[in-house]
Amino acid sequence: MCPVTPSDIRVLVVEDDPVAADAHALYVGRVPGFTVSGTVHSGAGARRHLEAHAVDLLLLDLYLPDGHGLQLVRTLRAAGHTADVIAVTSARDLAMVREGVSLGVVQYVLKPFTFATLRDRLTRYAEFRATTGEASGQDEVDRAIAALRAPRPASLPKGLTAATLRAVTDVLRTSGSGLTAAEAAADVGISRITARRYLEHLVESGRAARAPQYGQVGRPELRYRWSGH
Repeated sequence: MCPVTPSDIRVLVVEDDPVAADAHALYVGRVPGFTVSGTVHSGAGARRHLEAHAVDLLLLDLYLPDGHGLQLVRTLRAAGHTADVIAVTSARDLAMVREGVSLGVVQYVLKPFTFATLRDRLTRYAEFRATTGEASGQDEVDRAIAALRAPRPASLPKGLTAATLRAVTDVLRTSGSGLTAAEAAADVGISRITARRYLEHLVESGRAARAPQYGQVGRPELRYRWSGH
């Protein structure tokens, strides 16, 4: 983890799933210029933390056990809290995105995501935050906005594609009891080895958990369960 300096951007991770929260905090701590102020698992926890600590940025899950993340943002704004917000969600409802923008959500990160994706969003946020003074003209204003609104393409591990990752994510999320790599492969129409690569990627990014499944004969098989939202 990078050394903390007084100029670091202080981030509060708000995520109800402890495994995902720890993964997100680890990611934030690996980005130079950022430090984790704390990790909480509910809207009430976020409000308590903000009353006691100075925070610059919320990394906010939109589905919390005690209410929607955007309602939390409304409450914080009414109480005078001005921390910026990067929303972390699996929701793809563009009406929700527009509502979030009106409340000051500066970025959206769709689950599941890699460290590279979050690093890109945080780096661009830092660039935007660093813009100060008076703009010399329209071009300078446009560049400041572009730093925030035009993220670089997110990268996946070599050999993985976004389309197949979405397909594996969808079948895993809708499986009540989880899936083995063979079951995921059959559902998506890919090889078992390929399915396992995508499932392991979801585990590494904190969106899935795995556990051995013991059968009657042979070696135990790993069963993967969705642990995100």
